[in-house]
Amino acid sequence: MADHTVDALVTHSIFVPMLSGIIQGSVIGPLLFLIFINDRVELLASVGTTVKVFADDSDMTVYVRVTGSIHLIKLQSALDLLNDWASKWQLQLSVDKCFILNLSKIQCGVALHIDRNRLPVVQICCDLGVTVCSDLAPAVHIDQIVAKAHQRANNILRCFVSRDLKSLTRAFTTYVRPLLECNSIIWSPYLKQDSDHIEQVQRHFSRRLRRLSNYTYENRLTLLRNDLAWCYRIVFGLAALIFDEFFEWNPATQTRGHAFKLYKRNCTHRSRAVFFSERVINVWNQLPVSTDFRSLSSFMRSICCVDLSSYLHK
Repeated sequence: MADHTVDALVTHSIFVPMLSGIIQGSVIGPLLFLIFINDRVELLASVGTTVKVFADDSDMTVYVRVTGSIHLIKLQSALDLLNDWASKWQLQLSVDKCFILNLSKIQCGVALHIDRNRLPVVQICCDLGVTVCSDLAPAVHIDQIVAKAHQRANNILRCFVSRDLKSLTRAFTTYVRPLLECNSIIWSPYLKQDSDHIEQVQRHFSRRLRRLSNYTYENRLTLLRNDLAWCYRIVFGLAALIFDEFFEWNPATQTRGHAFKLYKRNCTHRSRAVFFSERVINVWNQLPVSTDFRSLSSFMRSICCVDLSSYLHK
């Protein structure tokens, strides 16, 4: 039998200098992109603003606490620097996606702009999947996720030919509950009507399943334990979050209870009082001395034996 061999034809493209940008789909691409955009944070922080960037995404949040006109000047300077940076490195800004959200009852009367394009002032925006309102109330976000959850739960009941209880329950846990639980530490409801609105999704779904018309659960207790778990991670450095941005240690050392108590500040606004870094302190400080703080797993096991019912929303 004759041996037929075919030589592979190999060609190389010419070398072209890449002046800007990162090749998509490469292994080292995400790291190079981070190096490419990371100096924005230091640049904007140099004028006194705070910048938050998510992972290797180019989206960013720039904010400053405004108590006078000087802070608005700082914010406008940060926007000018960002525009100059984008022009220098040929990374075009999506100005039509930029806006201003005032987290206060007092509205900002000064117009801010990027490249002479005035930024609109909005009352509601979406940040990393969470709908944020100017009053920080979670009601709008809850309405949106509940509507999506109801739609997805109804699709499960319509599309599944099988009425097997285990399969339907697993489908609900896999496809519906993540919608209701995603980022719940941030927008955790503090009004009973909001909690009932969320729990209505599971009640409605369970009523349509055989043998589950009287389904009971402990969602609020689970959320409370999740708060304590995240508090533990931040306090003991198990999360990539800065402790000082959330809590401060209780200066009073001669107090009863465990040795890791946090300082509770006076809050004049309800939205601040129910925020994660405030609402969790009361529960955390009241944990018994017997609580095991040696590891996260031992901590979670020890709080399972603690009665937290008095801290649940009625």
